[in-house]
Amino acid sequence: MDFLRPASWEEALAAKAEHPTAVPIAGGTDVMVEINFDHRRPEYLLDLNRIVELREWEVGEETVRLGASVPYTQIMEELRTELPGLALASHTVASPQIRNRGGVGGNLGTASPAGDAHPALLAADCEVEVESVRGSRLIPIDDFYTGVKRNALAEDELIRAVHIKKADGPQQYSKVGTRNAMVIAVCAFGIALHPETRTVRTGIGSAAPTPIRAKTAEEFLNAALEEGGFWDNKKIITPSIAKQFAELASGAANPIDDVRGTASYRRHAVGIMARRTLGWTWESYRGKGRSTEGVA
Repeated sequence: MDFLRPASWEEALAAKAEHPTAVPIAGGTDVMVEINFDHRRPEYLLDLNRIVELREWEVGEETVRLGASVPYTQIMEELRTELPGLALASHTVASPQIRNRGGVGGNLGTASPAGDAHPALLAADCEVEVESVRGSRLIPIDDFYTGVKRNALAEDELIRAVHIKKADGPQQYSKVGTRNAMVIAVCAFGIALHPETRTVRTGIGSAAPTPIRAKTAEEFLNAALEEGGFWDNKKIITPSIAKQFAELASGAANPIDDVRGTASYRRHAVGIMARRTLGWTWESYRGKGRSTEGVA
């Protein structure tokens, strides 16, 4: 195994073009696990730790441009207001040591359905900035996941940043694991209220072959909130609406049985998390519930 260590982004792109099978490594929290267990033995490792701009972010008027290697710890500490859902998801990532190393780019590159960042990114809405020696492009998050641990990257492309819409309303994230810390999600759920467009977006993790949105549940809830005038009157969402939303979210899941949980349990848990996170975010929108800075 050869170790490539570019000193600049341009050198990294050139190395990836010359060695398309090279596996990028920054935090290494996913890649090294696979290598240590001999699940993967790449010919080349492409070390991106010297690329300073990958650890930088910029807050714009409508979006946050988040470098691919910005550590979860910094997202939690510095971007809680702009990206509350992702900050909550970051709290659930492994241990402090791993949160200090890992970043969103690693989750996206691995594209595991159990990646903690995915539900929050889907709910918030974002675009993934990727680049090669041929140029750069933005991939909408809804088009990024193409299969089990597969994404829309071309073989010579690297993830540079993620352009995430700043929160214009409350966001929440919930995760079920086999214990309280250092655990891969049995399933996870993210939700974001977008009052400016009067829409709700969701994200489901570890309950389908890829991270997904519960689109039918979103469409139902968007229509119910609009028809009932809830965005304006800020009334409590009726139990029947919350129940239907939860059932539709559960129905969106397409899980498997594995050592961490059964498919039926995952569907049930997704419904419970959908109902609870909807309640938390709506109460926050009404000005009476938990802050988006609370714990998931």
